[in-house]
Amino acid sequence: MSIPIILPKVADEKEFIKQLKKLNLKKSDIKTIYQANGYTLIILKKRVKIKPPKNIIPTREEEEEIKSIHQFVEENKYLIELERVAEISRQINEIKGFSGYEREVFGRAILDLKGQKQPKRLNLYFVKFGRNRTIDTEISSGDIVLISRGEPLKSDVTGTVSEVKKHFITVAFENTPPKWVYLPGIRIDLYINDITFKRMEENLEELRDATGRKRYLRNIALGLQEPSQSLKSDFKVFNQNLNKSQKEAVSFALGSKDLFLIHGPPGTGKTSTLIEIILQEVKRKNRVLAVADSNTAVDNMLQRLADKDISLVRIGHPARILAELEEFSIHSKFEKSFEAEAIRKGWEEVALLVKKREEFSKPTQARSRGMSYDRILTLAARGKSQRGVSVQTMQSMAKWIKYDRKIESLVSSLRLEEEETYKKIIKTCDVVLATNSMVMSEMLKSFEFDVAVIDEGSQQIIPSSLIPIMRSNRFIIAGDHKQLPPTVVSEEAKKLRISLFEKLIESHKNLSKMLKVQYRMNEKIMGFSNTMFYNGKLVADESVKNHTLADFELKEPSKYEDILDVKEPLFFLDTKGMEAAESLPDRSTSYENVKEARIVVELVKELLNMGMEEEDIGVISPYLSQVKRIKQVLSEDEILTEVKSVDGFQGREKEVIIISFVRSNEEGSIGFLKDLRRLNVAITRAKRKLICIGDSATLSKEELYKEFLKYIKDKGKIVNVY
Repeated sequence: MSIPIILPKVADEKEFIKQLKKLNLKKSDIKTIYQANGYTLIILKKRVKIKPPKNIIPTREEEEEIKSIHQFVEENKYLIELERVAEISRQINEIKGFSGYEREVFGRAILDLKGQKQPKRLNLYFVKFGRNRTIDTEISSGDIVLISRGEPLKSDVTGTVSEVKKHFITVAFENTPPKWVYLPGIRIDLYINDITFKRMEENLEELRDATGRKRYLRNIALGLQEPSQSLKSDFKVFNQNLNKSQKEAVSFALGSKDLFLIHGPPGTGKTSTLIEIILQEVKRKNRVLAVADSNTAVDNMLQRLADKDISLVRIGHPARILAELEEFSIHSKFEKSFEAEAIRKGWEEVALLVKKREEFSKPTQARSRGMSYDRILTLAARGKSQRGVSVQTMQSMAKWIKYDRKIESLVSSLRLEEEETYKKIIKTCDVVLATNSMVMSEMLKSFEFDVAVIDEGSQQIIPSSLIPIMRSNRFIIAGDHKQLPPTVVSEEAKKLRISLFEKLIESHKNLSKMLKVQYRMNEKIMGFSNTMFYNGKLVADESVKNHTLADFELKEPSKYEDILDVKEPLFFLDTKGMEAAESLPDRSTSYENVKEARIVVELVKELLNMGMEEEDIGVISPYLSQVKRIKQVLSEDEILTEVKSVDGFQGREKEVIIISFVRSNEEGSIGFLKDLRRLNVAITRAKRKLICIGDSATLSKEELYKEFLKYIKDKGKIVNVY
C-alpha cells in the first residue's frame, strides 16, 4: 500500500528537494504529487519503505480533499486551455475560410466602413465607423473587434465596441488608433480576447489553496461538503408587483447561510426577483457583488437598480457599459472625485517632464558604453569624460537620468493615488456590478463581499461561476438548466457544458425555489414547455394568458390567411409531401432549406404589410446556414427583422416568432435538433404568436417532436403547405 505524506507547500523546487532529504527520500521515490490547501500531498511508490512521523501523515479526510481539489483544478485548467485555443482557432479559421461578405451575413464582420474621430473620454480614444448601408450584425457593445483595411489577419489593431446603431459602430481604443482608420474601406471583425481565460485560471489557483470561509464555500460548490439549510426570512417588499413564488424565493434567499438557487423558467421575472434580493441585502447593511457572464446581463441589473436609493458602481472597460449608464462607471466616478483634479495635474506634470527629458541625450547602450546610471551621474558631477564619452554628452545623459528618475517616482506616486481613489469609491458603494471575469481584475480582486448575486448561472462554465463565489461570504445563483447550457466550442472540452447551477440544483433541490408565474407567453404557446420541461408548474399571468395579435390594430392578411389569423397564437406549417428537402451548402457543415427560407421571408413580409413593426418579429433557425440564407434575402429588401440562431435568441422575446427547423430527409435524421433544450428555448421566445415550419415526417422520428406536433394539433393548428 502506498504511503501518503503531507508537507507544507513550497514554490521552489530546491526547497522541495530539501524537504524530501530530511525524510531520506528522493523525487524518484514519489508516485504522485497533489497540491491544495497550502500543502503538498505525496504518494510514495510501493517499494519505498519508511516510517514517517505521525505529524506528516494526513487523515483520510485531508487526503481526499487535497486529491479532489488538485484534480479539479488541473482538469479545469486543461479544459479552459482547450476552449481558449478552440475559440481563437475558430475565429481565425473562419476569417481565412469565409469571404468578408459571408462573415458579414453571419453577423461577425462589418464591411465598407469609414472612421470618424470622436472626443476622447475616460482615457480612451473613440472612433465612429459608419456607412450608408444598414448595419445588421451580431457584434455588440463590449465585444473585442479587429480593425483592418480589408485583410484582418494582416492587422493587429484591436478595440472594444462601445455602441452599435443602424448606420454606425463606435469603437474605443486604449492607444491612439492609426490614421488609416479614417479612410474608406475599413473592415471590422469580431475577435477573441483571452484575458477571461487567464482570469479563470488565476482564480482556480487561488481556489486551490483557499482557507477559512473561502475553503468552506469552495468545498460546498464542488460537492465536498454539505451546505446549511435555508430558513424563511421575513422582509418588507420593495416591489409590490412580486408574485407569491417570487416572494418565497426572495425570503429563502435572504435566509440562506451558504447558497441559494433561483430557478427562473422563461418569462418568470428572474431579474425582478434578483433586484428585490439585492435591495433587501443592502437594507440589511450587506455589501453586494452583482454579476453575470455577459455585459448585457450586468447592465440589465444596473438599469433596474439605477433609480433606487442605493449607491452603485459598475466595474469594467468603459466602452462595455451602456452610454446611458456611464455615470455609474468606476471611471466616471473617478473623474468626478475630489482627488481626480490633483491626479490630472500630476499627469500633466509628467507630460512636461517627459518633454523636458527629450532635450537631453538618452543613455542608450551605444552612447553610455556600458556605464551604469550611477557611474554616469558621478562622472558628470566631477566634469569628467570616460570611455570616449565627452564631458558634454556625459552631463547631458546625467540630466536625462535625473528627469527620468523624477518621472518614475511621480508616475509611481500617481498610480498609487489612482489605485487608492478607485478603492475608496468601491468601498463606499452598496452594490458593485461586474462581469464574473472583471471580479478578478486588479481593481476588484482584493475586495470581499457579504453576498454574491449571480445571474445567467445556467449559461456559465463552472470556472467562471467560481470567481465571484471566491470573493463572497455566501452566494445566490439564478438560472434555468432546462434552457441552453454554457456555450463551449471545443468538443474535447464539452465537460464544461455542465454549469455549476445545474450541478447544485440537482444535488440541493431543497436549496432552490422555482418561479411559477410567467409574464411573456400566451398560455397556448407556454403549454408544451410547461408540460415537458417544468412538470406543469408554470401559470400564465392573466395579463398574458390570452393575449394575441388581435390586440393590435392590424390589417387582414392577403395570403397565408390561416397561418396569420391574428386570433390564433400557435401554428405549425408542415412541409411534408412538398419539395422542401434540406441541403448542405458548399464548404459548410450547417444545413439549409431553401423552400422553408422562402416561406419565412413571405410570412415576414406579409406581417409587415399587416402593420407589424420589424422589431416585433423574430426569426429563429437552429442552423447557421439557414440563418445566413434568410438574412440575405431579407437584407435585399432592407428588412431589419432579427434573424438568429437559437443561442442568439436566449433571454430574448418578440411578439411573433417564426422558427425554421430545416431538417427534411428520408432517413428521419434531425442531428443536433435532438438537444431538447434548444427546442425549449426556441418555442418560448414568442409572446403572442408562434409559427413553426418543418417536415413532420422527419421531426416526428424523435419522440419529443412527435409530442410537440400532437400538442399543436390539440391546442393550435397544423397547416399543410403544398
